[in-house]
Amino acid sequence: MNILLDAFIDYLANVKELSQNTLDSYKRDISQYIAFLAEKKVDDIKHTNKTTIITYLLYLQKRGRATSTISRNLASIRSFYQFLLNEKYIDRDPTINLESPKSEKKLPSVLSLKEVELLLAQPDDSSEKGIRDKAMLELLYATGIRVSELVALNYCDLNLEMGYIQCKGNNSSKERIIPIGSMAKKAIERFIKECRVNLVRDNAEQALFVNYHGTRLTRQGFWKIIKMYTQKAKINKKITPHTLRHSFATHLLQNGADLRSVQEMLGHSDISTTQIYTQITKNKIKEIYNKTHPRA
Repeated sequence: MNILLDAFIDYLANVKELSQNTLDSYKRDISQYIAFLAEKKVDDIKHTNKTTIITYLLYLQKRGRATSTISRNLASIRSFYQFLLNEKYIDRDPTINLESPKSEKKLPSVLSLKEVELLLAQPDDSSEKGIRDKAMLELLYATGIRVSELVALNYCDLNLEMGYIQCKGNNSSKERIIPIGSMAKKAIERFIKECRVNLVRDNAEQALFVNYHGTRLTRQGFWKIIKMYTQKAKINKKITPHTLRHSFATHLLQNGADLRSVQEMLGHSDISTTQIYTQITKNKIKEIYNKTHPRA
């Protein structure tokens, strides 16, 4: 079987022209499968069938392998059998109609209300940078917009009098109007009056939030900002710029907002994408029940 494996890897390298990392991955996966077959006293690949492969996948599962790892192993094994079938070494492919294990959707990480307040309290409001950062963090949590949307905002997208922003989202042809709330409005008003006028060097600059060079802030620049404030707040969670978006959606649903409205504010084209936040809410309710009900 190792000779067959060598022929398979040679085919992937010379015909498919796959990268060395991909070749190593295939070789590792198939070598482990062959070792498993050897333990089961199977010395010819022709003597394997669908049950053999399922048994191997269950073996990987019992050893604590992640669902993604098991799926990758099955994909490698499937490619190996297809190669053997094309080479006429076997007359049937036992991986046909064999489905990959479905990976569980990982729930997004969210902050509690106290953690959000702690994070938003970190910028130093006695400095221009702190006032700007405070405005960005408040706006991000108040609207649930993506970081890419935050840094893409222009000054003209803001309507402080009416209390909303106009966001174009990933699809520039689809705009959405999102209310910004009193706290974010107050922070943005202060930023515009006290800081933006000093930071912008070119009157033609349209960006709402700018860096010290007076040009539009980048996603990477904001990433560094939120990382700094996370460390400063000593919040024991992995916080990314997207965490405030997740927290925005979860907190709205926990406080009675309807799913369709949250979907519209987030700019999700499919409501099933928004529904993941209802699962977080359900888990939170269950956690509170278990902690507080006398017979839980």
